[in-house]
Amino acid sequence: MMQRFTDVDLSAWTTLGVPARARELLVLEEEADLARWRERREAAPMPELVLGGGSNVVFLEDFAGRVVRLATRGRELLAEDDAARLVRAAAGEPWDGFVRWCVAQGWGGLENLAAIPGSVGAVPVQNVGAYGLEVGERIAWVEGVERDTGLAWRLPTAECGFGYRTSRFKARESASLVITAVTFRLPRNEPPRLDYPDLQRRFAGLGQDVSPAEVYAAVAEIRARKLPDPRVQGNVGSFFKNPVVSPEVAERLAAHHPELPRHALPDGRVKLAAGWMIERCGLKGVREGGAAVHERQALVLCNAGGAKGADFLALARRVRETVAERFGVRLEVEPVLVGCEGVVQPLA
Repeated sequence: MMQRFTDVDLSAWTTLGVPARARELLVLEEEADLARWRERREAAPMPELVLGGGSNVVFLEDFAGRVVRLATRGRELLAEDDAARLVRAAAGEPWDGFVRWCVAQGWGGLENLAAIPGSVGAVPVQNVGAYGLEVGERIAWVEGVERDTGLAWRLPTAECGFGYRTSRFKARESASLVITAVTFRLPRNEPPRLDYPDLQRRFAGLGQDVSPAEVYAAVAEIRARKLPDPRVQGNVGSFFKNPVVSPEVAERLAAHHPELPRHALPDGRVKLAAGWMIERCGLKGVREGGAAVHERQALVLCNAGGAKGADFLALARRVRETVAERFGVRLEVEPVLVGCEGVVQPLA
């Protein structure tokens, strides 16, 4: 049954933990709640924001509207053959719990995306990626409802517009598409993805004789060592995307900074390490109010205590301007920024 709260403190509903209030919060726990949500929208129109696990959102101020939290649960094996398994999960399923469940069944395919906070319904939006895998590579289709009409839709991977940390679901024109479930295609015979340097070192000499459970455990341990636990210190993971530049820009930077980590992409462009550039600018540990650049992982901005949304905005601008001045590259913010009336444009 749908739960409804008014004048809600949102700090407990996000991993960043900044103070912000919403006029109303709806928690949808079953499919029938979608119809109840539409009834509530018609009865009391106001700005709305759909929230998953709250692990990729920054509230810059109080939100003068309705937050809708998708908390629907359910996971099942739909079909399997010699090549792959089709596994469906409801949008409200915790992502890491779903990955662990798959691994426990002996199903490989998602283990490189271990220990990432958030919900199943949120991962297609950002096309979450880590340790050599993007989730879009494993998605068979995404399904949901049209917010205004309630009509059901289903989009195969080819129509989801997956790219580096993006998808069609991030576009403003897709704001009415509410994801309710995701179906994954998990290959049965694909060797483990061990190309990432940390995984190469961990499993050196073992060839491809590595189980999904072993990869999951290794990734979880690496993340715990490198990244702050949002349950202990509020954060949204990587605050900036790794910039993708032309080969010419990459060559120019390499001439002046030969140690800058670079990765050639299939389309000829080059992905640069944003964390390395932030660190070389001497920004680790730098603070704006209660927001700080993490001392171990420069890509992460964390809540050092009593931080407000405005602190993160000021710190993000400072980091971007410093990196741009030294390297001539503009970093893009990864989390969704939310103002009084809803999602705001990323930093210019």
